[in-house]
Amino acid sequence: MFIYGLLISLFLAPQSAWAEATTLTQGESIAVEDENQFLTSPDGTFSSGFYRVGSNSFCYSIWFAKSFDKTVVWMANRDNPVNGKQSKLSLTANGNLVLTDADGSVTWSTNTITTEKVELKLLDNGNLVLVNQIGGFLWQSFDFPTDTLLPQQQFLKNSTLVAIRTPGTYSSGFYFFKFNDDNVLNLIYNSPSLSSIYWPDPGKSVFENGRTRYNSSRVAILNDMGRFESTDNLNFNATDYGVGPKRRLTMDFDGILRLYSLVESTGSWKIAWLPSGQLDACLVHGLCGEFGICSYNPLPTCICPPGFVRSHPSDWSKGCKPSFNLSCDSQNLDFIHLP
Repeated sequence: MFIYGLLISLFLAPQSAWAEATTLTQGESIAVEDENQFLTSPDGTFSSGFYRVGSNSFCYSIWFAKSFDKTVVWMANRDNPVNGKQSKLSLTANGNLVLTDADGSVTWSTNTITTEKVELKLLDNGNLVLVNQIGGFLWQSFDFPTDTLLPQQQFLKNSTLVAIRTPGTYSSGFYFFKFNDDNVLNLIYNSPSLSSIYWPDPGKSVFENGRTRYNSSRVAILNDMGRFESTDNLNFNATDYGVGPKRRLTMDFDGILRLYSLVESTGSWKIAWLPSGQLDACLVHGLCGEFGICSYNPLPTCICPPGFVRSHPSDWSKGCKPSFNLSCDSQNLDFIHLP
Protein backbone atom coordinates (compact mmCIF):
# COMPACT_ATOMS: atom_id res chain seq x y z
CA MET A 1 0.00 0.00 0.00
CA PHE A 2 2.89 2.35 0.79
CA ILE A 3 4.53 1.75 -2.61
CA TYR A 4 1.18 2.16 -4.39
CA GLY A 5 0.56 5.47 -2.61
CA LEU A 6 4.08 6.65 -3.43
CA LEU A 7 3.58 5.87 -7.12
CA ILE A 8 0.33 7.85 -7.17
CA SER A 9 2.07 10.80 -5.51
CA LEU A 10 4.92 10.72 -8.00
CA PHE A 11 2.49 10.48 -10.93
CA LEU A 12 0.46 13.46 -9.76
CA ALA A 13 3.40 15.63 -8.73
CA PRO A 14 4.14 17.23 -12.14
CA GLN A 15 0.54 18.42 -12.65
CA SER A 16 0.27 19.73 -9.10
CA ALA A 17 3.61 21.53 -9.44
CA TRP A 18 2.58 23.03 -12.76
CA ALA A 19 -0.64 24.43 -11.34
CA GLU A 20 1.45 26.51 -8.91
CA ALA A 21 4.47 27.20 -11.18
CA THR A 22 5.83 30.75 -11.24
CA THR A 23 8.93 30.04 -13.34
CA LEU A 24 9.82 28.29 -16.59
CA THR A 25 13.48 27.30 -16.82
CA GLN A 26 15.64 26.53 -19.85
CA GLY A 27 14.79 23.21 -21.43
CA GLU A 28 11.20 23.27 -20.12
CA SER A 29 8.03 23.78 -22.14
CA ILE A 30 4.29 24.35 -21.69
CA ALA A 31 2.09 22.01 -23.73
CA VAL A 32 -1.23 23.14 -25.16
CA GLU A 33 -2.97 19.85 -24.31
CA ASP A 34 -2.42 20.08 -20.56
CA GLU A 35 -4.69 22.67 -18.97
CA ASN A 36 -2.66 22.43 -15.73
CA GLN A 37 0.44 23.79 -17.45
CA PHE A 38 0.51 27.54 -16.93
CA LEU A 39 2.44 30.14 -14.98
CA THR A 40 0.94 32.07 -12.07
CA SER A 41 2.11 35.37 -10.64
CA PRO A 42 3.29 35.03 -7.01
CA ASP A 43 0.21 36.85 -5.65
CA GLY A 44 -2.20 34.89 -7.87
CA THR A 45 -3.53 37.92 -9.78
CA PHE A 46 -2.39 36.80 -13.22
CA SER A 47 -1.97 33.53 -15.10
CA SER A 48 -0.12 32.85 -18.34
CA GLY A 49 -0.70 29.91 -20.64
CA PHE A 50 -2.62 28.72 -23.67
CA TYR A 51 -6.01 30.42 -24.08
CA ARG A 52 -8.67 28.95 -26.35
CA VAL A 53 -9.73 31.34 -29.13
CA GLY A 54 -11.54 28.81 -31.37
CA SER A 55 -12.73 25.23 -31.44
CA ASN A 56 -9.18 23.97 -31.95
CA SER A 57 -7.04 27.10 -31.85
CA PHE A 58 -5.10 28.71 -29.03
CA CYS A 59 -3.02 31.78 -28.29
CA TYR A 60 -0.34 32.02 -25.65
CA SER A 61 -1.77 34.65 -23.31
CA ILE A 62 -1.81 36.45 -19.98
CA TRP A 63 -5.13 36.87 -18.18
CA PHE A 64 -6.63 38.05 -14.90
CA ALA A 65 -7.00 34.83 -12.91
CA LYS A 66 -9.62 36.28 -10.55
CA SER A 67 -11.94 37.78 -13.15
CA PHE A 68 -15.09 35.86 -13.99
CA ASP A 69 -14.23 35.35 -17.67
CA LYS A 70 -10.41 35.18 -17.31
CA THR A 71 -10.01 38.56 -19.03
CA VAL A 72 -7.05 38.49 -21.41
CA VAL A 73 -4.55 41.36 -21.20
CA TRP A 74 -1.85 40.14 -23.63
CA MET A 75 -1.39 37.64 -26.45
CA ALA A 76 1.79 36.52 -28.16
CA ASN A 77 0.18 35.21 -31.35
CA ARG A 78 -3.22 36.90 -31.50
CA ASP A 79 -3.33 36.89 -35.31
CA ASN A 80 -1.81 33.45 -35.78
CA PRO A 81 -3.34 30.90 -33.35
CA VAL A 82 -1.79 27.46 -32.94
CA ASN A 83 -3.33 24.00 -33.04
CA GLY A 84 -4.88 22.44 -29.95
CA LYS A 85 -2.57 19.44 -30.17
CA GLN A 86 1.23 19.21 -30.04
CA SER A 87 1.73 22.99 -29.90
CA LYS A 88 3.99 24.23 -27.12
CA LEU A 89 5.87 27.17 -25.67
CA SER A 90 9.51 26.32 -24.97
CA LEU A 91 12.42 28.11 -23.31
CA THR A 92 15.42 26.83 -25.22
CA ALA A 93 18.91 26.21 -23.90
CA ASN A 94 20.16 29.34 -25.72
CA GLY A 95 17.61 31.59 -23.98
CA ASN A 96 15.04 31.93 -26.76
CA LEU A 97 11.34 31.68 -25.91
CA VAL A 98 9.67 29.91 -28.83
CA LEU A 99 6.04 29.11 -29.64
CA THR A 100 5.72 26.20 -32.06
CA ASP A 101 2.65 24.87 -33.88
CA ALA A 102 1.63 21.23 -34.22
CA ASP A 103 3.96 20.71 -37.20
CA GLY A 104 6.93 22.16 -35.34
CA SER A 105 6.95 25.45 -37.24
CA VAL A 106 7.82 28.57 -35.22
CA THR A 107 4.76 30.80 -34.83
CA TRP A 108 6.32 33.37 -32.49
CA SER A 109 9.51 33.91 -30.52
CA THR A 110 11.26 36.53 -28.39
CA ASN A 111 14.40 36.34 -30.56
CA THR A 112 16.59 36.34 -27.48
CA ILE A 113 19.83 34.41 -27.91
CA THR A 114 22.20 34.48 -24.96
CA THR A 115 24.87 32.49 -23.14
CA GLU A 116 23.42 33.63 -19.82
CA LYS A 117 21.18 31.47 -17.68
CA VAL A 118 17.63 32.84 -17.94
CA GLU A 119 14.16 32.07 -16.60
CA LEU A 120 10.65 33.00 -17.66
CA LYS A 121 8.60 34.58 -14.87
CA LEU A 122 5.15 36.14 -14.57
CA LEU A 123 5.32 39.09 -12.20
CA ASP A 124 2.59 40.37 -9.89
CA ASN A 125 1.98 43.37 -12.20
CA GLY A 126 1.17 41.07 -15.16
CA ASN A 127 4.53 41.47 -16.89
CA LEU A 128 5.89 38.26 -18.43
CA VAL A 129 9.69 38.52 -18.37
CA LEU A 130 12.82 36.68 -19.41
CA VAL A 131 15.18 37.44 -16.53
CA ASN A 132 18.87 36.63 -16.02
CA GLN A 133 20.59 35.63 -12.78
CA ILE A 134 21.18 39.24 -11.68
CA GLY A 135 17.55 40.25 -12.29
CA GLY A 136 18.00 41.98 -15.65
CA PHE A 137 15.23 41.72 -18.25
CA LEU A 138 16.22 40.31 -21.63
CA TRP A 139 12.62 40.58 -22.84
CA GLN A 140 9.27 41.64 -21.35
CA SER A 141 5.67 41.49 -22.55
CA PHE A 142 5.17 45.08 -21.31
CA ASP A 143 7.16 46.24 -24.34
CA PHE A 144 4.65 44.63 -26.73
CA PRO A 145 1.07 45.46 -25.60
CA THR A 146 -1.91 44.11 -27.52
CA ASP A 147 -5.18 45.84 -26.53
CA THR A 148 -4.54 46.52 -22.84
CA LEU A 149 -2.27 48.70 -20.70
CA LEU A 150 -1.69 47.60 -17.10
CA PRO A 151 -0.59 49.67 -14.10
CA GLN A 152 3.20 50.24 -14.06
CA GLN A 153 3.41 49.49 -17.80
CA GLN A 154 4.99 52.36 -19.69
CA PHE A 155 3.30 53.42 -22.93
CA LEU A 156 5.97 54.79 -25.27
CA LYS A 157 6.30 56.48 -28.66
CA ASN A 158 6.27 53.14 -30.48
CA SER A 159 3.55 51.53 -28.35
CA THR A 160 0.11 50.82 -29.76
CA LEU A 161 -3.07 49.36 -28.31
CA VAL A 162 -5.06 47.56 -31.02
CA ALA A 163 -8.64 46.51 -30.29
CA ILE A 164 -9.89 42.99 -30.86
CA ARG A 165 -11.86 42.46 -34.06
CA THR A 166 -15.23 41.57 -32.49
CA PRO A 167 -16.35 40.21 -29.10
CA GLY A 168 -15.02 36.68 -28.75
CA THR A 169 -12.68 37.14 -31.72
CA TYR A 170 -9.22 38.00 -30.48
CA SER A 171 -7.55 38.92 -33.77
CA SER A 172 -6.47 42.53 -34.37
CA GLY A 173 -9.24 44.97 -35.22
CA PHE A 174 -9.34 48.46 -36.72
CA TYR A 175 -9.18 50.71 -33.64
CA PHE A 176 -5.82 52.02 -32.41
CA PHE A 177 -4.60 54.03 -29.42
CA LYS A 178 -1.17 55.56 -29.96
CA PHE A 179 0.96 58.69 -30.13
CA ASN A 180 0.86 60.44 -33.50
CA ASP A 181 3.67 62.40 -35.15
CA ASP A 182 2.55 65.50 -33.24
CA ASN A 183 3.36 63.75 -29.93
CA VAL A 184 -0.36 63.52 -29.06
CA LEU A 185 -2.28 60.42 -27.96
CA ASN A 186 -5.12 59.64 -30.36
CA LEU A 187 -7.87 57.15 -31.02
CA ILE A 188 -7.60 56.11 -34.66
CA TYR A 189 -9.79 54.13 -37.03
CA ASN A 190 -7.41 52.27 -39.34
CA SER A 191 -9.12 50.04 -41.89
CA PRO A 192 -7.71 48.73 -45.18
CA SER A 193 -9.43 51.59 -47.04
CA LEU A 194 -9.37 54.49 -44.56
CA SER A 195 -7.40 55.89 -41.63
CA SER A 196 -8.75 58.76 -39.53
CA ILE A 197 -8.46 60.25 -36.04
CA TYR A 198 -11.75 60.58 -34.15
CA TRP A 199 -10.52 61.50 -30.64
CA PRO A 200 -9.64 64.02 -29.38
CA ASP A 201 -12.08 66.07 -31.45
CA PRO A 202 -10.43 66.41 -34.90
CA GLY A 203 -12.41 69.62 -35.46
CA LYS A 204 -10.48 71.39 -32.70
CA SER A 205 -6.81 72.30 -32.33
CA VAL A 206 -4.48 70.33 -30.07
CA PHE A 207 -4.60 73.09 -27.46
CA GLU A 208 -8.40 73.45 -27.63
CA ASN A 209 -8.55 69.75 -26.77
CA GLY A 210 -6.40 70.41 -23.70
CA ARG A 211 -3.30 68.70 -25.08
CA THR A 212 0.21 69.82 -25.98
CA ARG A 213 2.49 68.69 -28.79
CA TYR A 214 5.71 70.16 -27.40
CA ASN A 215 7.01 67.17 -25.43
CA SER A 216 8.54 64.76 -27.94
CA SER A 217 9.50 62.10 -25.39
CA ARG A 218 6.02 60.54 -25.77
CA VAL A 219 5.63 58.63 -22.50
CA ALA A 220 2.45 57.71 -20.63
CA ILE A 221 1.79 55.50 -17.62
CA LEU A 222 -1.08 54.27 -15.48
CA ASN A 223 -0.08 53.94 -11.83
CA ASP A 224 -1.38 51.68 -9.07
CA MET A 225 -3.61 54.43 -7.69
CA GLY A 226 -5.57 54.71 -10.96
CA ARG A 227 -3.84 57.88 -12.18
CA PHE A 228 -2.98 58.12 -15.89
CA GLU A 229 -0.41 60.70 -16.95
CA SER A 230 0.99 61.47 -20.39
CA THR A 231 3.53 63.89 -21.82
CA ASP A 232 0.80 65.33 -24.09
CA ASN A 233 -1.20 66.43 -21.00
CA LEU A 234 -3.78 63.63 -21.17
CA ASN A 235 -4.13 63.16 -17.42
CA PHE A 236 -7.04 61.56 -15.56
CA ASN A 237 -7.96 59.63 -12.41
CA ALA A 238 -10.11 56.54 -12.01
CA THR A 239 -13.47 57.27 -10.41
CA ASP A 240 -12.41 54.88 -7.62
CA TYR A 241 -8.97 56.50 -7.33
CA GLY A 242 -6.75 54.94 -4.69
CA VAL A 243 -4.91 51.75 -3.80
CA GLY A 244 -6.96 48.58 -3.96
CA PRO A 245 -8.75 47.66 -7.19
CA LYS A 246 -6.96 45.81 -9.98
CA ARG A 247 -7.25 47.93 -13.13
CA ARG A 248 -6.73 47.80 -16.88
CA LEU A 249 -6.92 50.39 -19.66
CA THR A 250 -8.36 48.64 -22.73
CA MET A 251 -8.91 49.68 -26.34
CA ASP A 252 -12.30 48.03 -26.81
CA PHE A 253 -13.72 46.47 -29.98
CA ASP A 254 -16.20 49.33 -30.40
CA GLY A 255 -13.46 51.95 -30.69
CA ILE A 256 -13.78 53.41 -27.19
CA LEU A 257 -10.89 53.44 -24.72
CA ARG A 258 -12.02 52.48 -21.22
CA LEU A 259 -10.39 52.18 -17.81
CA TYR A 260 -11.81 49.24 -15.85
CA SER A 261 -11.61 48.24 -12.19
CA LEU A 262 -12.09 44.66 -11.04
CA VAL A 263 -14.81 43.92 -8.48
CA GLU A 264 -13.11 40.91 -6.91
CA SER A 265 -16.21 39.78 -4.97
CA THR A 266 -18.00 39.03 -8.26
CA GLY A 267 -15.11 38.84 -10.73
CA SER A 268 -16.83 41.48 -12.88
CA TRP A 269 -15.48 44.77 -14.24
CA LYS A 270 -16.81 48.28 -13.72
CA ILE A 271 -15.93 51.31 -15.87
CA ALA A 272 -13.70 53.74 -13.96
CA TRP A 273 -13.05 56.26 -16.79
CA LEU A 274 -14.22 57.11 -20.32
CA PRO A 275 -12.74 59.61 -22.82
CA SER A 276 -13.92 63.19 -22.43
CA GLY A 277 -15.42 65.27 -25.21
CA GLN A 278 -18.71 63.36 -25.44
CA LEU A 279 -17.19 60.45 -27.33
CA ASP A 280 -20.01 57.97 -27.82
CA ALA A 281 -20.58 55.05 -30.15
CA CYS A 282 -21.88 56.98 -33.16
CA LEU A 283 -18.93 59.39 -33.07
CA VAL A 284 -16.50 56.49 -33.49
CA HIS A 285 -15.38 56.32 -37.12
CA GLY A 286 -16.12 53.15 -39.05
CA LEU A 287 -18.39 51.60 -36.44
CA CYS A 288 -20.97 50.70 -39.08
CA GLY A 289 -18.45 50.23 -41.88
CA GLU A 290 -18.43 51.63 -45.39
CA PHE A 291 -21.80 53.22 -46.37
CA GLY A 292 -23.26 52.24 -42.97
CA ILE A 293 -25.25 54.72 -40.87
CA CYS A 294 -25.09 54.88 -37.08
CA SER A 295 -28.24 56.09 -35.31
CA TYR A 296 -29.79 55.89 -31.83
CA ASN A 297 -32.81 53.63 -31.43
CA PRO A 298 -32.45 54.38 -28.48
CA LEU A 299 -29.11 52.55 -28.27
CA PRO A 300 -26.54 52.97 -31.09
CA THR A 301 -27.76 50.95 -34.06
CA CYS A 302 -26.30 50.39 -37.53
CA ILE A 303 -28.49 50.55 -40.62
CA CYS A 304 -27.93 50.65 -44.37
CA PRO A 305 -29.22 53.54 -46.50
CA PRO A 306 -31.99 52.85 -49.05
CA GLY A 307 -30.72 50.74 -51.92
CA PHE A 308 -27.94 49.16 -49.83
CA VAL A 309 -27.70 45.86 -47.94
CA ARG A 310 -25.33 44.54 -45.30
CA SER A 311 -22.04 43.21 -46.61
CA HIS A 312 -21.80 40.66 -43.81
CA PRO A 313 -24.69 39.24 -41.76
CA SER A 314 -22.91 39.46 -38.39
CA ASP A 315 -20.09 41.99 -38.82
CA TRP A 316 -21.13 45.63 -39.20
CA SER A 317 -17.54 46.77 -39.62
CA LYS A 318 -17.79 45.41 -43.18
CA GLY A 319 -20.49 47.99 -43.84
CA CYS A 320 -23.06 48.02 -46.62
CA LYS A 321 -22.97 47.38 -50.35
CA PRO A 322 -25.29 48.63 -53.11
CA SER A 323 -28.05 46.29 -54.21
CA PHE A 324 -28.08 47.94 -57.65
CA ASN A 325 -25.65 48.29 -60.52
CA LEU A 326 -24.22 51.79 -60.84
CA SER A 327 -22.30 52.93 -63.89
CA CYS A 328 -21.09 56.28 -65.15
CA ASP A 329 -23.85 56.46 -67.77
CA SER A 330 -26.69 55.55 -65.39
CA GLN A 331 -29.84 57.56 -66.01
CA ASN A 332 -32.61 58.88 -63.76
CA LEU A 333 -30.40 59.15 -60.68
CA ASP A 334 -31.62 61.14 -57.72
CA PHE A 335 -30.50 62.11 -54.23
CA ILE A 336 -32.25 60.84 -51.12
CA HIS A 337 -32.38 63.07 -48.05
CA LEU A 338 -31.05 61.34 -44.96
CA PRO A 339 -31.42 62.86 -41.46
